[in-house]
Amino acid sequence: MYLGLQKWSDDCKGEKIMLDYSKEKESMGEQVDPFDLTKKQEADLQRIRQFRLIDDVFMNKVFEDKSCVELLLQIILDRTDLHVESVNLQHGISNLQGRAVRLDIVAVDDSGKIYNIEVQKNDHGAQAKRARYNSSLLDANITEAGNQYENLKETYVIFITENDVMQAGHPIYHIDRIVKETGKNFNDEAHIIYVNAQIQDETALGKLMHDFFCVNADNMKYSILAERVRYFKETKKGVVDMSSVMEELIEEGREKGEKEGIVKGREMEKAEERKRFNRMIESLIENKVSDVQIMKSTGMTPEELDEIKKKKGFLMI
Repeated sequence: MYLGLQKWSDDCKGEKIMLDYSKEKESMGEQVDPFDLTKKQEADLQRIRQFRLIDDVFMNKVFEDKSCVELLLQIILDRTDLHVESVNLQHGISNLQGRAVRLDIVAVDDSGKIYNIEVQKNDHGAQAKRARYNSSLLDANITEAGNQYENLKETYVIFITENDVMQAGHPIYHIDRIVKETGKNFNDEAHIIYVNAQIQDETALGKLMHDFFCVNADNMKYSILAERVRYFKETKKGVVDMSSVMEELIEEGREKGEKEGIVKGREMEKAEERKRFNRMIESLIENKVSDVQIMKSTGMTPEELDEIKKKKGFLMI
């Protein structure tokens, strides 16, 4: 039996159930007093109270707790003996071109196995080649020059998807390479798993997926997760922490927008410069300036000059 299972109500958004959380609340710290928050934090509190585990920003905070990640992996992999040694959230990892890519959760267990857990509300973000890409990133970043390939760690890329992206009605899908001719497992120890969050039945996995859609911690089935959700929604320290994260995300988005705006502006400037340059060349052609003189003064190649002539009808094809 998985640790942290508590009594629950039939409806995630239904009436609160009668449970004794006194011990949990004692450990959570000071309860939220809206009058003790800044106006910004009060506004954020209304949004925070609507967050669910399926929401990326909230999931990342809740699963900073190693015990929450351990529970998640134990249920998905059906292994009560799995123990997590370390957890990294929004883990920056570099691809072969040196470009940093963020992974939602990267965890390592006590046997050295590595797990990448991604939550996807958008089907596009859970495409097969995205899973393949994440798997390759794990391999590329856990090996060093001179390492023996047989020492590669076993890896798991796990997508928890809001919709059934496989569209086959199963609660979970296990993807492993097989040898077609023999039907036997290839045993490269690179695993991909898709969890269908639409199925919220009486199984341990179904109950876990139920919790991913709960707004109210009192209606969650696993007390370990409920305690973390309650901390971020019902204590001053947790709300301030979440508010700070939301502010960082807004600032990050603003900076990204500014950078994209600068890049777009430069591209527009280059395009405008090119138009002015082309108009100048067209004027020279119209004034019967020789090709040799145009190329000498502008540095154009014969091919580039011919291209402009073709577009403007100065050169018959």
